[in-house]
Amino acid sequence: MTDKTNLETKLADLKLFQNVLIDCAQKLMAATDDSTIRERLEKILKSDRDNLSSIEKAISQVGSTAESRDITQKHAEKVGQMMDGSELTTYDKFFQFELLKHQQTMTGLVIHKVAQSLDDELQDAVEPLNKVNFENRAHQEVLKGVLYFVGTRELAGQEPDMGLWASVEQGIAALKGAVGSATN
Repeated sequence: MTDKTNLETKLADLKLFQNVLIDCAQKLMAATDDSTIRERLEKILKSDRDNLSSIEKAISQVGSTAESRDITQKHAEKVGQMMDGSELTTYDKFFQFELLKHQQTMTGLVIHKVAQSLDDELQDAVEPLNKVNFENRAHQEVLKGVLYFVGTRELAGQEPDMGLWASVEQGIAALKGAVGSATN
């Protein structure tokens, strides 16, 4: 496979898992009755849907018709089965969602770095991924707070300290500030 073909395949994998993230967010929203968590998931879901368009734009600009790898498709199916099944607790499902966000962030960052190393045209073509990568990173911070809440409730049967949301919000604000500085 050529370098560009590898990049195109990774873009297809990225798109596939963006759809998996959208599906997971919808399932997790249905699984929680906590209005604060549901509100945060709604924001992530809206962002994920917008980011799917950005991924599709990058794929189009690269001129790719590549398909995701078989192993990636199997992984996506397995994630769907885990999210639909009863083997995982709600905490486990949120944890898997956060792990997928991390995977998506790192894949996007690597794709961008690979495009940079190949040529300027590819770098420009995958530019829409910068927004996706930064937003996925911010989503990880939100999900970290969700994990604290869901995990404390599930493991201790108690409500966590509400000051936690404030520190999560501060972390997100700091991340957005860093993103704003980096893009200017």
